[in-house]
Amino acid sequence: TRELAVRQLKKQFLEALQANNAEQVLQILHTGKLDINVVLEVDDPGMILASYKQGYWLPGYKLEKSWAMGIHVCVMYNALETALVLLQEGASINGTPNGKTPLHVACEVSNSDFVSLLLSHKAKVNSLSLSGHTPLHHCTRRESVDCAKQLILKGADVNMPSHSNEEETALHTVARFAIPELVALYLARGACVDALNSLQETPLMTAAFWAFDTREQVYREDHHLVCRLLLDHGADPNLQEEDHKTALHKAAWNCDHVLMQMLLEAGANTRAMDINGCAPIQYLLKVTDVRPAAIPELCYQLLLNHNAPRVYPPQFHKVLQSCHNLPRAVEIMVNSYERLKPTNKWRASIPDECYKRHKVFYDSLFAVCSNTPRSLLHLSRCAIRASLAELCYRGVAQLPLPSSMKKYILLEPKGILY
Repeated sequence: TRELAVRQLKKQFLEALQANNAEQVLQILHTGKLDINVVLEVDDPGMILASYKQGYWLPGYKLEKSWAMGIHVCVMYNALETALVLLQEGASINGTPNGKTPLHVACEVSNSDFVSLLLSHKAKVNSLSLSGHTPLHHCTRRESVDCAKQLILKGADVNMPSHSNEEETALHTVARFAIPELVALYLARGACVDALNSLQETPLMTAAFWAFDTREQVYREDHHLVCRLLLDHGADPNLQEEDHKTALHKAAWNCDHVLMQMLLEAGANTRAMDINGCAPIQYLLKVTDVRPAAIPELCYQLLLNHNAPRVYPPQFHKVLQSCHNLPRAVEIMVNSYERLKPTNKWRASIPDECYKRHKVFYDSLFAVCSNTPRSLLHLSRCAIRASLAELCYRGVAQLPLPSSMKKYILLEPKGILY
């Protein structure tokens, strides 16, 4: 009977907290039958209150309940007046019944009023959740900017890595979620622009990787803006993570010409090799036919105009295997060589249906890539490009030539080979 009465009292207490009924909460506490820090079971389908240690096995089904103290419930239901009453009555402010302190929860829901209240009552600004994250790591939305500002003013460490497998700083986190306002705030408050996580990735690499939404097949402009901010603050585009990939490798994997141009203009090295000896152009070749939202020919043109290594001529059939549906990309690649000699693998790499659809182009390809030399105009183009090397993209712009000739030198496709 006593257990039933306590259970009923807990239910009344929880309902009063959720309804922001401070008067009833006080009445229940003053009966002396319920501890102010009692742990309650709360509906939490969004897992706002829960934090779990990495490496622990979790059931496959979605967890719908969490444990919480009264102050956590107040934060979750925006019961500010009731929270103030609990704090005045001596409620614990740094408790973690299900892995998060109330301050973590307030940042999770982007409630700056609660962040202010909790900080004014000495909440630990750099406390770690069970998963090893600080409150600053939970500021992951535009609405969280005020929360983050308050945390930093109270001493939050913008360079503190999470105590988790990733070891991400707050800058890594907002680069992944693409919150330009928070990126700018952290950089202004001393965040290390080239901080490394456990995989040796910088925030720039993180933003570059997540700039493409594989599910929706769209490029995220906010991630591009984050990359722009990081580069403007001195991020090094040529740092390599544990597999030796650079940010340019990741942008090439996404077939993201906007980001690739940004990185190349910042000095990204097109000849950097990953642990398997692959340059960004090899990454581009691997994904050309699975990026329907991309404009691959621009990506190839950018890389080759910045002195990217070309495909070994006897292996050129692999270009046709990846790009046979994109004659403009093939044209750009072919025109980067003085001459190419076809092998019996070339024609086999182009499906008959595709060959018929682009017959004019492919007929010109096989005609040009015969044993006869290319035109003098093309050979002159190749000589200029070889002379300029990595300065080709910028150098051509300064040559006293008509704009049409500059485009020709920079491999602007025509739709047919001469």
